[in-house]
Amino acid sequence: MHGYSRLGTGRPKGVNSPSPPSSPRLRHSRAKASPGGSFRGPTLQSSVERIVYILLSAVFRRRGVLLFAPLLYISVMLLYMSSLSFDVVRRGGSGGGERPQPGSLYRSPQVFERLWPFMQAEGNAGSNSLMTVWNPRLHQVWKPCVNQRVAQSELPKSNGYLIIEANGGLNQQRLSICDAVAVAGLLNATLVIPIFHLNSVWRDSSKFADIFDEDFFIYALRNNVNVVRELPSNILQHFDNNISSIVNLRVKAWSSPTYYLQKVLPRLLELGAVRIAPFSNRLAHAVPSKIQVLRCLANFEALRFSQHIRTLAEKMVDRMNKNSSISGGKYISVHLRFEEDMVAFSCCIYDGGEEEKHEMDIARERSWRGKFRKKGRVIKPGVIRMDGKCPLTPLEVGMMLRGMGFDNTTSVYVAAGKIYRAEKYMAPLRQMFPLLETKDSLASQEELAPFKGHSSRLAALDYTVCLHSEVFVTTQGGNFPHFLMGHRRYLYGGHAKTIKPDKRKLALLFDKPSISWENFNRHMRDMLHHSDRKASETRKPSGSLYTFPMPDCMCKQKEPSNESSNKTKLA
Repeated sequence: MHGYSRLGTGRPKGVNSPSPPSSPRLRHSRAKASPGGSFRGPTLQSSVERIVYILLSAVFRRRGVLLFAPLLYISVMLLYMSSLSFDVVRRGGSGGGERPQPGSLYRSPQVFERLWPFMQAEGNAGSNSLMTVWNPRLHQVWKPCVNQRVAQSELPKSNGYLIIEANGGLNQQRLSICDAVAVAGLLNATLVIPIFHLNSVWRDSSKFADIFDEDFFIYALRNNVNVVRELPSNILQHFDNNISSIVNLRVKAWSSPTYYLQKVLPRLLELGAVRIAPFSNRLAHAVPSKIQVLRCLANFEALRFSQHIRTLAEKMVDRMNKNSSISGGKYISVHLRFEEDMVAFSCCIYDGGEEEKHEMDIARERSWRGKFRKKGRVIKPGVIRMDGKCPLTPLEVGMMLRGMGFDNTTSVYVAAGKIYRAEKYMAPLRQMFPLLETKDSLASQEELAPFKGHSSRLAALDYTVCLHSEVFVTTQGGNFPHFLMGHRRYLYGGHAKTIKPDKRKLALLFDKPSISWENFNRHMRDMLHHSDRKASETRKPSGSLYTFPMPDCMCKQKEPSNESSNKTKLA
């Protein structure tokens, strides 16, 4: 065997290094040249500010320590800011108490109580945004063109076998698989069907063939990357018939193609087989187009779910279409991240009082063992909420959608794990959207029985139902919505058909119990319009192809498409 890479060197074109920041000395000289030339202190409002001013004045008189002035100023201001409380909570009584800081209280139930009569009135008007939610005039139309871009020539002799270990949940595994295909193509290696690591969080023992169609995967890649189910016995004998004896190369996250050619390829040629575990995020986003197209081929064409997952998922999509007959078979899907572990990790406070605090403390200790109790760690739930980092509650998602114009005849599918205090928190969402379904209500217990205890297989059902909805709503980020948005762009002419809310703006609005329906409604429709405009974004150099498949995996069409949503064959 000889060292040969079919894809050439791994240096992407057009990626420029950022300009270095300007010199602090230059910035200071510019400041001195400002009109007036003299230093005038601000109006002093407190004793702390007076002390800061005096200290800075003393420093500026001594040119020898001038460079320490910014550091001194920042240090004093940090001390000043740390003395402020962002989470003052009123403790009973009406008067005399301090005013709660923004975000320190969960006020969404009060907002709902005020706005609910207006929602009911609009719901009876018979107008539903679902029929006209996306404006076709805002979009450029793209179409998949992976098959035209991949090489169709006969594969050269392999340089050896590549074994990778995919860890994490469904879409983390998906990312590892697609990157492994790209690396195998780069190294001209034969890819062994990836091994799935039993994750301590997901606790899913599923193998590749339990989730994905293994035969189709091998067939779809046959002209571009050799894939085998297992390492041949004659190769395995060189390693005492133990795959763990194969050298495990510790590759850094986001490694460049050049790194693989210079560091991994020589070991592959020397040993005949190499292993990379773990393999999550081990290939950079910015790689040459010949490598990107292999990612496209793997993710959007070669990877499809196994037959038993596809069969039930197709039934569930069909049931959602039938339940949505009023809106022509169109429905909304929501990825709701309000499971107990998400609420605990966020450190946000809702309206469960001491009982909620006790439950969250237990959950944090169970999953993260002291991480949130480290000395010096300060947690300010109000700041977290106003920064848009709190998981949206089902109530908040419902209010947002009603404010956007989706009425009570809208069918909604909720993709989620076990919702925290589901009976309490899901009730108002069902009140606003009576035609609400989850996988547990859409499929029978007998149909779901083979999936129980296998979180990745259950996630595959959610993924498929969300993929074919008219509107997808992401509420918290993560691999699930990122892959789903990219897949929807690939299916729907480059448009993600996704609502990605501005959670900082939502936090401000939900913190105003006196907000008017007209004001709330206007903000929600502006947010919907913004999602519509951003849904056709192309990939930036630092962006992920799995979220932004244009222009690497798709070609722009000259004429508008007559594509009708939800008619695409199930993936």
